[in-house]
Amino acid sequence: MNEERYILFDQYLQDELNADAKTDFEKQLSQDAEFASQFETFKNVQVQLNTKFGIEQERQAFKENLTQISEKHFGEKVKVIGLKPWYLAVAASVAVLFGLFFFNYNQNPVFADYNNPEQASFTERGTIDETLKEAETAYNRKRYNTAIPLFEKVLQKQNTAEIQFFYGVSLLEESHYLKAEAVFNKLKEGTSVYKEKAIWYLALSKLKQKDYEGSKKILETISEDYEDYDQVEELLHQLD
Repeated sequence: MNEERYILFDQYLQDELNADAKTDFEKQLSQDAEFASQFETFKNVQVQLNTKFGIEQERQAFKENLTQISEKHFGEKVKVIGLKPWYLAVAASVAVLFGLFFFNYNQNPVFADYNNPEQASFTERGTIDETLKEAETAYNRKRYNTAIPLFEKVLQKQNTAEIQFFYGVSLLEESHYLKAEAVFNKLKEGTSVYKEKAIWYLALSKLKQKDYEGSKKILETISEDYEDYDQVEELLHQLD
């Protein structure tokens, strides 16, 4: 789980999302079991932290301790102000790296830890179809459910490997596993620059479905020349 997701969870709990974002969030909760599980974990940790740091004196001691950790391990001070619940959760997730706190009870790697979708940039290559521009905007704003039908419309006229790839990522983000894997398998059989990326996302699809053995088998087929092979090695190590 990353900081961006912590912020989203906190914004939802604090009722700070606009109507569209709130609808998208609740839809993902209902359709993505892993996302829902992480949200529940976040809420539980938030309760624990609020209980643990409810007394101001203890909160202050924690802030001072966090600053000391930052100075020791990163060589700089971290300005800790406000300490909204998600700051505490992020702080807890940092502390666990040094054996100072606990956060994640699941020993298996999770999709969110390796899910770092790259930004789409079709517009940087000159004039593009208006629908593709809309798809790019929706995708980059992580409104994947909006991007999917737009990509499908574009693919009827421009069936390029690049557009297929970002369409596949959108499908995976929305947990449309069969459709996403069909897209990635097609790219895997091709010769485009998205070939290895497609294999990586096939492995991530299996990981998201908690098919750890399936994910491992796919990862083992990725060439060491793949630009992000360090992530492949890391995930393989976690799956061993």
